[in-house]
Amino acid sequence: MALSVFTRHSSGCKLKRDRLCRRCSCPKWVGGQINGEYFRQSASSRVWEEAERFCERLQAALEKGLPPFGPPSTPEASLQPHEETASRPLTPELPPAEPESQSTPPVSLAPAIPSSLVLVTAPVRASIPEVIPPSIANGKPRVLIDKAVDAYMTDARSRGLAPDTINKLENIFRKQLLLWCKTEGLLYLDQLDLDALLSFRSTWTEGALVRVKKQERVIGFFWACFRRNFIQQNPALGLSKIRTHQIPTDYFPRDEFAKIIAATYVYGDARGGFIPIENTRVRLRTLTLLMRWSGLRIRDAVILERHRLHGDNLLLYQAKTGQPVYVPLPPDVAEALRAIPEGPKPNPRYFFWSGNGLPKSAVADWQRSYRRLFEIANIRKLDGEKKRCHPHMFRDTFAVEMLLAGVPLDQVSILLGHSSVKITEKHYAPFVKARQLQLQASVRAAWSVGDSSPGGVDTAMRVSTSGPIESFTHELQTELNRS
Repeated sequence: MALSVFTRHSSGCKLKRDRLCRRCSCPKWVGGQINGEYFRQSASSRVWEEAERFCERLQAALEKGLPPFGPPSTPEASLQPHEETASRPLTPELPPAEPESQSTPPVSLAPAIPSSLVLVTAPVRASIPEVIPPSIANGKPRVLIDKAVDAYMTDARSRGLAPDTINKLENIFRKQLLLWCKTEGLLYLDQLDLDALLSFRSTWTEGALVRVKKQERVIGFFWACFRRNFIQQNPALGLSKIRTHQIPTDYFPRDEFAKIIAATYVYGDARGGFIPIENTRVRLRTLTLLMRWSGLRIRDAVILERHRLHGDNLLLYQAKTGQPVYVPLPPDVAEALRAIPEGPKPNPRYFFWSGNGLPKSAVADWQRSYRRLFEIANIRKLDGEKKRCHPHMFRDTFAVEMLLAGVPLDQVSILLGHSSVKITEKHYAPFVKARQLQLQASVRAAWSVGDSSPGGVDTAMRVSTSGPIESFTHELQTELNRS
């Protein structure tokens, strides 16, 4: 019936074969056979010495039959025999005393009270060990991890978050965090300390940007738990920042965009499909022109409704930010939209979507078509390396071409439907023409500082063989000849 300490190693621990390893920082547990059944409980620590002290307390509770191994022992029950003793008078009853004469000095017939009977009940309550149930900490019930996740997801749905965001939260906390906690034997929310979160983060295998967003959501989850008083502090604040390599915004120059449009004329297999191959090519080309000249994201372009096209103007509603935008289109692009052939399941309400299923599924179909289209276009960099292409670059092309044409950044931000101009500046600042002109003017002005020559550049800085340069060259050559 003896209990012992052991280590429950994480999947990535190098010492996971040794259950009695004291060196690693994996969670420590206490376990053993009790009445033919195996008992185990987390020590809520990753330090072996602390786990041993917890094991000693459990062993003492086991020997006395206290929780969690037996019924709770109430202090009132243990005090009952002593209280009966205390209720009786400590002085024994004596027979009535005979009348005393006045000459006889009064003699106390009460015997001395033994010291063992004095204050019998005083130390009794203090001698009873206080056993705190594992589900209570700091005088309040501990919160289970799955209950905290349920409360957080309920609040997320009540805030009206997008279904895609809800799915991402479900994937992080239900499919990943809860499964990891079950593997590690973690039950209560306060067991998720900084070491546990670092161990959980080490299991993430996504790219850097995805891991950054996931860590932000984990921090938000623990902030919500902290505001609900589920935990005393937010352990996620100790997570260090994940380093990312921000890829500069790329776009399609006019020659590359012309290659993509040319590829739409030879796209697909002419042997058959749901609709004639020529109609498929026209629809793909029209969607490409729409994204290039309107700046729409591919999702907004796929579910674009026909009634938003008025002449050559397109009244847009950005689904991601909810910012309404009114954009004029080139006449040939507007005419191509009006004359677009019908798809496999035509819907008079939309240009490209049948209206069936989720927009996410329709977007995935078009993205597969663009992957094949980019393979046909075969766009490469100057060194021959294949260029990474994706449909969002049509939106980037729209923004970059507008900025290179001198359109102010704040107006481009409105056309893109950004909620703040800072978002636009973050991605497209290098392409702001006015800023580039200012930088060039500042550099040229720096050349002429302290120079009085009409050329604008200091004579000593000119690359020529006249004047001081020629003199210095002659002196250096003379020194070299002597050596």
